[in-house]
Amino acid sequence: MTRSAWKGPFVDGYLLRKAEAARSSGRHEMIKIWSRRSTILPQFVGLNFGVYNGQKHIPVMVTEEMVGHKFGEFSPTRMFYGHTSDRKAKRTTAAAPGAAAPAPAAAAPAAAS
Repeated sequence: MTRSAWKGPFVDGYLLRKAEAARSSGRHEMIKIWSRRSTILPQFVGLNFGVYNGQKHIPVMVTEEMVGHKFGEFSPTRMFYGHTSDRKAKRTTAAAPGAAAPAPAAAAPAAAS
């Protein structure tokens, strides 16, 4: 269920203070944040945030298209390395003795009409 429109977007207070301080100082350094649940506001456009994913801070450069989304959407918490069965199948077919690699197909000449 989405948040009620009359409440407005949720943003942690400390995040607003940090963003305002960075914008007023003019420095372009990464702002480390832990609030993945906060909504990206138009004031954040152009700032660099380091969004914590449980292990490290993932750098996120806020653009116009990100406004209205949550910070957590741009910092994945899980890394997908592929299915183990796929790697196992590749390993057994590549290591099979006498298995020749398929030859590339020759390009067929185009028929002139």
